[in-house]
Amino acid sequence: MSKDLSLGDAATAIGVSVDTLRRWDRAGKLRTHRDERNRRTVPVTEVKRLTSRPTRHRTGTSSSARNRFAGVVRSVEVGGVMALVELQAGPFLVTAAITRDSVEELGLKPGVQATARVKATSVMIETTKGT
Repeated sequence: MSKDLSLGDAATAIGVSVDTLRRWDRAGKLRTHRDERNRRTVPVTEVKRLTSRPTRHRTGTSSSARNRFAGVVRSVEVGGVMALVELQAGPFLVTAAITRDSVEELGLKPGVQATARVKATSVMIETTKGT
């Protein structure tokens, strides 16, 4: 049988306020028990459920970038010190602005296999409205 935590200890473990746990209990988002003094207690299993995180995929490298798109270079447009490289990665087209030096050092040209690694502080996602 798992141990129950006081509401305060559970709130600290989850990282929310005691009032939030009370609201979650009333809304049915949290399962609690009452002890012999009629105080709410929270099963350890509930704390684990609320603090669990999904398993993230491993990168397989020492890089922190998790988003990779392997594909083939579709086009390279060099202008001045910068270049635009389009990479066809399955159904996705990834465009990267990189330096001319990088294009030359990597030997990027149409038909070359490459991988786009994405590490961004800002990624926009939109929904498609319709059918």
